[in-house]
Amino acid sequence: MDKNRVYAMRVGSVYPLYVAKAEKKGRTKAEVDEIIRWLTGYSQEELVALMDQQTDFETFFAKAPLMNPSRAHIKGVICGVRVEDIEDPVMREVRYLDKLIDELAKGKTMDKILRK
Repeated sequence: MDKNRVYAMRVGSVYPLYVAKAEKKGRTKAEVDEIIRWLTGYSQEELVALMDQQTDFETFFAKAPLMNPSRAHIKGVICGVRVEDIEDPVMREVRYLDKLIDELAKGKTMDKILRK
């Protein structure tokens, strides 16, 4: 996928897809939110506001209060690419989030998803 296209994508337009993927597999919106908060350090209120503001991914990650240092432990393939090999910092953050949501949909426990 083109890097510029991903940078310009609105988190609020992708978020419902994350929720739908999780709910289709019996998981919840609350779990999706918990994953996003864990990854970025945003509060629930900040997360809701950012979705309403149509924030793009580049801004979303750049303004995150505290990117979780444990995200470096996220490994594996998403969209045919190993997340740990992605050099572009914004694309890597997007793929970390994609990978976490994928793990949720595959039934992993929240403790494993959140690298506890």
